[in-house]
Amino acid sequence: MNNQNSTITKLAETALLAALCYVAFTFLQIKIPVPGGDATSIHIGNAFCVLGALLLGGWYGGLAGAIGMTVADLMDPVYITGAPKTFVLKLCIGLITGLVAHKIAKINESTDKKYVFKWSVLASVAGLAFNVVADPVVGYFYKQYILGQPQKMAEVLAKMSAMATFVNAVISVILVAVIYNAVRPVLIKSHLLVVGRRKQVS
Repeated sequence: MNNQNSTITKLAETALLAALCYVAFTFLQIKIPVPGGDATSIHIGNAFCVLGALLLGGWYGGLAGAIGMTVADLMDPVYITGAPKTFVLKLCIGLITGLVAHKIAKINESTDKKYVFKWSVLASVAGLAFNVVADPVVGYFYKQYILGQPQKMAEVLAKMSAMATFVNAVISVILVAVIYNAVRPVLIKSHLLVVGRRKQVS
């Protein structure tokens, strides 16, 4: 019964974070028009995907980002064609962040605030660094071979996407570091996050 309740709680939290991803991307973005009627943007949607991975684990956090931002793409005529790419990349951000935070560092077994802060930042950087590289590279091939855009245009769009993605990553890492490490003690105190003790690593 406890496992069932835990799963239901995680699914509810995933839905909440997916909604935050949607809202952050849709309403808190600076859209940058690019040639060919396409666009890139400065946004903080990825921050909530990473936050979800830190709080809930890679799969749940990745799904929150993938679902929330894919729905956002589907609701915007400018981004609708990129929705499949968005789903895959956001899921990967969550999985990589979760891998570093929970499989390597095991932050949910630590009560050392400095240790948790360090690894929450490193995990965020890992997930978002992947996106900085993968988003323009995957975008280039996706636009050229799936959407049929000319090579030169795909190259220009990839370069602009790389710059915007890097800015988004820096903003998101800072935002996640602040939010996660502020919210974590509250969640522990309210028993929404269970933390076990482990031998600390210096």
